[in-house]
Amino acid sequence: MRRRGLVSSLYRTARLANDLSAVASGNPRRITRRAKNKILGRALGRAGVWRMLWK
Repeated sequence: MRRRGLVSSLYRTARLANDLSAVASGNPRRITRRAKNKILGRALGRAGVWRMLWK
């Protein structure tokens, strides 16, 4: 496995672990905040906002 692929997989695994942790906590505020931030981040990413910020 290439180094870049390994790092990518580790970050993906960490994000999944945080999702599972939020759900396992049973705290509805934490779960909704996590879901909202994921949806908002993806929407902003698809809109190209992050690319414009780091140009």
